[in-house]
Amino acid sequence: MAEPITGHPPAADAVQLDGVSITFPRRAEAVLGQVDLRVGPGEQVLLLGASGSGKSTVLQAVAGVVPHSVTAEVSGTITVAGTPTTETSVVELSRQVGVLPQDPSAAVCLPDVAQELALPLENRAVDPDAIDPAIDAALDLAGARHLRHRATAELSGGESQRVALAAAVLNEPAVLLLDEPTSMLDPDGVAGVRDVLRTVMGEHDPAVLLVEHRLDELAGTDGQKGLPARAVVLSEQGRVLADGPTGEVLQAQSRHLHATGNWLPLESELHALTGVAGGLAAAANTELLERLAAAGAQTAGNADEGAVTAAVSGGAAPEGASGPARVARAGAPLQTSPAPVVRARNLTITRERQPSSRRRRKARRSPPIVPLLSDINLDIGAGEVVALVGPNGVGKTTLLLTLAGLLAPAAGTVAGSRPGMVFQNAEHQFLAHTVRAEVAHELSQRAQETVTAQLRAHRLEHLGDQNPFRLSGGEKRRVSLAAMLAHDRSCLLADEPTLGLDRRDTIATVSALRAAAQGGRCVVFSSHDLRTVLTLADRVMVLAEGAVIADGPAVTVLRDPQVRERGGLRPGPLVSWLLENVEEAGAVQRVLRELDAAVTPPVQASTAGHGP
Repeated sequence: MAEPITGHPPAADAVQLDGVSITFPRRAEAVLGQVDLRVGPGEQVLLLGASGSGKSTVLQAVAGVVPHSVTAEVSGTITVAGTPTTETSVVELSRQVGVLPQDPSAAVCLPDVAQELALPLENRAVDPDAIDPAIDAALDLAGARHLRHRATAELSGGESQRVALAAAVLNEPAVLLLDEPTSMLDPDGVAGVRDVLRTVMGEHDPAVLLVEHRLDELAGTDGQKGLPARAVVLSEQGRVLADGPTGEVLQAQSRHLHATGNWLPLESELHALTGVAGGLAAAANTELLERLAAAGAQTAGNADEGAVTAAVSGGAAPEGASGPARVARAGAPLQTSPAPVVRARNLTITRERQPSSRRRRKARRSPPIVPLLSDINLDIGAGEVVALVGPNGVGKTTLLLTLAGLLAPAAGTVAGSRPGMVFQNAEHQFLAHTVRAEVAHELSQRAQETVTAQLRAHRLEHLGDQNPFRLSGGEKRRVSLAAMLAHDRSCLLADEPTLGLDRRDTIATVSALRAAAQGGRCVVFSSHDLRTVLTLADRVMVLAEGAVIADGPAVTVLRDPQVRERGGLRPGPLVSWLLENVEEAGAVQRVLRELDAAVTPPVQASTAGHGP
C-alpha cells in the first residue's frame, strides 16, 4: 500500500473529511466507512474504486447534496474551506464549489445554453457587462463555444457534458468536483477536459476531486504522468485502501485494482499481468500481447480463461488466418442475412420532433429543418452486433431512437420488429420503486426465475429492494440493461451501455450483450470506447459529416486512418497497438476478450426473455 499523504495543516485544507461514514435509507451497510481525506488548495486528487465503492458519494458529501438534498445518515465531519457542510446549505456551498455531476442533464433548468450559464452569474450580482465575456471564456475552456445559442433540450449527452463542465468552472470555485467528466465525450471533448484541468490550475488553483474511468484517454500521450498527481483508492466497503502519489499507488495496487475490476491505465494493467513496468515500451508486455494473439487462435470464438496465464508463462500457438473484409460504401447497407430483423431505407433524421398532421401545413412555412443524418440504408441481421461511433452531436442517439420507433424520421422508412431500447440516461426508463419490480415490470409471475437470473447476472441481488433512482450511476445502468434483457425482443438497442461503468461491470455488460446476440437477437449500440467496440462488435458504422461514412467489419473499419480522421476517432494505446501489430482481424478481438477474462470469469448472463 502506498504511504498516505500527510502534512497539510487543517487550516490549509480546501476539503477535509474526518471519520466520515454515510448510510442511505434501507441499506444495512454504510456506503462510506470512516473515511479520512484532506485536499489542499491547488491539489488534484483522483478517486479510484469499483462501482458502488462510494466515489460519487464523496463528491456529493463535499457539495452538500448529501445530506441536504439526498437523505442519508452522516457521521464524522466534512468541511469545505473551513465551513462544515452539514451546517451550510447547498446554495451557500455552491459559492465555493463547482460541480460536474455524473448526469449533467439533471442539473439543467433553463431552455438555452447562454441562459443556463448566465443564471449563476446573475445570482451572484456579477456586473451585467461582464456576464457575456465570462460565459464565452468558460465555453471556450470546455470546447463548447459553438453550443452557446443551442437549446439545452437539443443537446446530446456529450454536448451536455461540455456545457456542464463550462458551468462548473464559470465562477472560479475554490473546490472543483468532477464526476466522470469524460464519460460521454468524444476525443476532442476528452482533450478539452485535460485543457480545463491545466488551465484552471494555472489561473485560480482550485482543489480538484476527480472520479474517472477513462484513464488512458484522460492522460493522453503523457501516460500516467498526465493524470492527477495524487490518487486515493476506495475499497468496495467504502474505506480508504490507499492514498499517495498516483504512480506509486497504481504500481503498488495494480493487481488488487485489476482483480477487483477497476479500469486502469494500460501501463498499470500490463504491470498487473506481468509484473513489469513500462507499458508498451517493455518487451515483456508486448510479448504478452503477441502470445495472446497467437494462443487465442486455438480457441477462436470462445473465451479461454487460462489464456493470459499461458501467455505470461510463454505458451503460444499458431496464428489463424482470415480473408480480407469489405467495408461498404457510404449509404449502402452491408449485406447480412436474407431477412434482416431491422431495415432502414433512405432514412433522414433530425433533432427536431416531426410535426403532427395538424401542424404540417404550418411547419411548411417555417425555416427548413436541417438534417442530422441523411440517406441512411442499413440491414441488421439476427445475431449481429453493430456499433455506432462518431463525434458528439453527430446523431448516434437520435438514430437509435428513430430505429426504436420513439422518434419519427424526417424521411425514409424503418421496418422490422420493434426493438427494445436501453437509454443513455438510465433513469429515463425507470417505472418502478424497487430494483426487482423494475426488472419484473410487465412480466408474469411465471417469469420470476428470469428476473432472479437477471439480478444475479448483473450483481443486483443485494439491491433488489432499493429504489433504482437512489443507486449509483453504474448500478442504475446495470438495472436498465437487466430490465430490458428480461423481455423478449428480437433486437436490442443500447445507447452508451457501458457509460460510467467500472471494468468489471463493463465486462458483464459486454458479456450480456454478446449472449443476447448468440441467442439470436440483433444488438445495436453506440459508444466512444473503441476498446469496448472492438471487443463486442462484429460491425462498425461510422457517423460523420451528416452521413454514414463507413460500414463494415469492426477491425477493417477502424484500421482505416482516413475513416478514423473523418470520424474523429482516436484509439487508445492498446487499440492502436493491436490495429498496427496484429494482422489477423479475429486475433485483435480475441486478445481483448482474453484480457477481460483475466479480470473476472465470464458472466453467465441469462438470454431467456419473456414477453410482457
